[in-house]
Amino acid sequence: MTVRQTRTARAVRGVAAVAAVAAVAATATACGADAADDDHPDHRSFALHGATLTVDSDDSALELVPGSGDRVRVTRWFQGSTVIGSDPRVTWTWQGDEDRLTLRLHCGGFVADCSARHRVEVPRGTAVVVRSDDGSVRASGFREGLDITTRDGSVHVKDVSGPLRLRGDDGSLHASGVDARQVSVRTKDGGAHITLRTVPDRVDATSDDGSLTFTLPDTARYRVTTRTDDGGVDVSVPRDAHSTHRVSARSQDGKVTLRTAN
Repeated sequence: MTVRQTRTARAVRGVAAVAAVAAVAATATACGADAADDDHPDHRSFALHGATLTVDSDDSALELVPGSGDRVRVTRWFQGSTVIGSDPRVTWTWQGDEDRLTLRLHCGGFVADCSARHRVEVPRGTAVVVRSDDGSVRASGFREGLDITTRDGSVHVKDVSGPLRLRGDDGSLHASGVDARQVSVRTKDGGAHITLRTVPDRVDATSDDGSLTFTLPDTARYRVTTRTDDGGVDVSVPRDAHSTHRVSARSQDGKVTLRTAN
C-alpha cells in the first residue's frame, strides 16, 4: 500500500469514527434522561439541630414539603449517561453544625445526558433557605420563613405563611395562597406572579426585565408606590396614602399590575 493509500485509509477511518460518535450522540440526545424514569430512588435522613434548614442545590429539580418527626428526609431520583468520559453521579452532603444540605450532580464528558430530582421533607416549625443553580424549585405548606434564591430555574410556592423572600435570575417566580405579612421579591430576566390570601403589612418587589403582577385581598386599603422605566402600570387595588399596608413595585422593563382577586 502506498503512502497516499495509507493516508486515505486513515482519513476514512477517522471520518467513520466521527460519524459513529455523532450517531451515538444523536441517539443519546434524542432519548433524553428523565429522573422520573428512576423506579428505585435513594433515601436518606439527617438530624436537624436548629430552627433553620439551608438547602444548596445544583442541576436538580427540587421539591420541599413539611414532614413529620425531627429529621430531614430526602428522596432522590436520578438518570444519567455519558458517551465518552467518567460516569455521572449525584452526591448529598450534610453539614450538621450548619444544618446545611448540599445536593450536587456531576455530569461531565462528551454528550452527557443527566437528570436529577430531589424531594426534601422538612420538620414542621423549621424555616427554610434555598439556594438553587440550574433547576426548578417547588415549596408548599410552610408556616415559617421561606427564603428562595434561584439562578436559571423557575419557582412555584403555594400555601405558605411567615416571611416570604423570593429571588430569581433567569426564571419566573410564582406564589399563591400566601399568608405572609412580609413579602420581598427580586427578579432579573423573568416575571413574578404573586397571589396573597392575607392582607400584608409590607410588599417590596423589583424587576430588571419582567412583569410584576400582585393579587391582593380587597379587604384593606394600601399605600402604593409604583415605577416602571419601560412598561405600563395598572393599579386597581383600594388605595390610601396613610395606610399601614405598604406595597412597593418597581420594574425597569416590564408591566406592573396590582389588582384584587375576582
